[in-house]
Amino acid sequence: MTPSSSTLSSHEDAVLTSLSASELACHIAEGRLSSQEVIEAHIRRIEAVNPRLNAVVVSLFEQARASARKADSLLAQGTLVGPLHGVPITLKEQFMVSGTPTTVGILHQKSRLVEQEGPLVKRLRQAGAIILGKTNVSQLLMYHESDNPVYGRTNNPWNLARTPGGSSGGEAAILAAGGSPLGLGGDFGGSIRVPAHFCGLYSLLPTARRLTHHDTAPHAYVGGQEGIIAQPAPIARSVEDLRLAMNILTAPGLNAVDPLVPPVPWPDPTAVSLTGLRIGMYTDNGVFSVAPAVRRAVEEAAQALRARGAIVESWNPPNVAEAVRLYVGLVGADGFATYKRNLAGDPRDRRISFNMRVSSLPGIVRAPLVGLLRRSGQAHMASSLQSIRGALSVDQYWHLVEERNQYRERFLAALNADHFDALLCPPHALPALTHGSSGTLNPTNAGSYAILYNLLGLPAGVAPVTRVYPGEESERSVGKDSVERVARTVEMGSAGLPVGVQVVARSWREDIVLALMAALEEHTGPCMPVSGDALLS
Repeated sequence: MTPSSSTLSSHEDAVLTSLSASELACHIAEGRLSSQEVIEAHIRRIEAVNPRLNAVVVSLFEQARASARKADSLLAQGTLVGPLHGVPITLKEQFMVSGTPTTVGILHQKSRLVEQEGPLVKRLRQAGAIILGKTNVSQLLMYHESDNPVYGRTNNPWNLARTPGGSSGGEAAILAAGGSPLGLGGDFGGSIRVPAHFCGLYSLLPTARRLTHHDTAPHAYVGGQEGIIAQPAPIARSVEDLRLAMNILTAPGLNAVDPLVPPVPWPDPTAVSLTGLRIGMYTDNGVFSVAPAVRRAVEEAAQALRARGAIVESWNPPNVAEAVRLYVGLVGADGFATYKRNLAGDPRDRRISFNMRVSSLPGIVRAPLVGLLRRSGQAHMASSLQSIRGALSVDQYWHLVEERNQYRERFLAALNADHFDALLCPPHALPALTHGSSGTLNPTNAGSYAILYNLLGLPAGVAPVTRVYPGEESERSVGKDSVERVARTVEMGSAGLPVGVQVVARSWREDIVLALMAALEEHTGPCMPVSGDALLS
C-alpha cells in the first residue's frame, strides 16, 4: 500500500521537528528546506501538543508565517540574514516582544501590550530567528513550577501529571515535545536548569552579568536588587544549539547598550581540552538527599568524563545550608514589598502568598515556632522558616551582602585548594515534581543544588544523562518530616522520567561548562523530542 499524504506529512513533520536549530539553519541556508515548511511543521506540532501541555501561551503564528515568507524570499535573492536564518524559536513570557503582553502571571498586565523589544530579542531577530510564541512561567518567576492565575498550569510532556519545572517550564515543555528547537529562558534560582533537568534538555546559566537584563519587563523583577543577579539563559536539545545561541547573544557591543555588562570576550568551547581537566564531584550537598537515579546520573557522568581524560574526584561544597540562608535572605530582603506592589489587588499564587505571610512574622513569633517545628521532627520546615527573615534594615542588608561575599571567598578557596576547574553535581534532588509539590519541595531544600550557583554567580549548565529505572525510584526512609514524605511521594512512580546532571565552572569559563556537556552528549547520544499519543489532543 502507498502511504497516504497525511501519513507522509506526519512523518515529515516528525523529522523536521526533531532537528536541532543548528541543523535546521544549515538545511535552510543550503536550500534543502524552506523556512516556510519548517515554520509550518513546528506550528502544526504546537497545535497538536499544546492543548495537553499549555506551554505556548502567546502564539505569534501569523507573524511567523510572514517572517518565513520573507526569509525564503531573501534567500532566493542570495541574502542570508544570519546564523539562524528562517529558524523557529520560542521565548519565555518574561521577555518583551512587540505587540504582546508580558504578564509574568500578573492579571492586570494581560491587556498591556509592549511596543519595544530589548537587545537580546533584537539580536536573535537580526540573526534570522523567527519567534513562534511566548511560553508559560510561574507567577513573578518565583517557584519551580509553571502555573499562574493568568495562563494556568503547564504539564510535563514526559508525564502530564508532573511539572516541567519553573520558572522557564513552558520553554522546557515545548522544546521537549518538539514544538520548538531553541528557546530563551531565564535563571534566578534554577529557573532554566531545573526545567532542563525535569524535561531531559540542555541549558546554560551564564556567569552573572554576562547578559543584559534589559529584555525583561520591569514588573518581572525587583529593580535595584543586586544581591542575586538573574540571567537570560538558552535551552535546547543539543549543546551545539547552546553554543550557537550564546555566540549570537554575547556578540561584542552589548556593554554599549548596558554598561553593567563587562566587555569580557566569549570563550570558545571547542578549544577546551578535557585531558587533565580537574573536576570535583558531589551527590549530596548536606541539605537534602537526592533520589537514587539522580545520584547514579552524576556517577555515570563522572565515569564518562574520566574516559575522556578528565580527572574527577569527590568533593564537598562548604556549608550549603549557609548558602541557602544567604540566598533566601537576599531575595526577600525587602519583605517582598516590590512583589506586593506589582501584584496590587490581583490574585496571588498560594506559594507567593505563603512566602509573604511568613516574611511578615515578627521575630518574637518566628523563633519559638522554628524551635517547635524542630522538636516535632519538621527539620526542613524549620530551616525554611528560619531562612525567610522578612524586611531588613539597611544595616542588616549590607551585613548580609558581606556574608555572601565572604561565603564566595570560602567557596573559591575550597576550589583552589584542590585545583578544580569545574564541578559535577545534581541540578535538583529529585526528578520532575508532581503538580503542586513545589511549595513544599522548594529552593530551601530539594532545589538547593541549583540556587547555590545563583548565589555565587558562577556559570552552570545541565545535561540529560539517563532516566529513572523501574525499581530505583526511592530509597528514602521518612519519619515525621513532612518534606521528606512529599519527596518520597514524588519519587514513587517516577520511573521513565529524565534525569540530568549539573556542570559548573569558574566565572567567565562557560567554555569549560559547554565542553564538558558536549562530552556527555557524545556519551549519551542525541536528545529527541518526546512522542506518543498521550501528548495529542
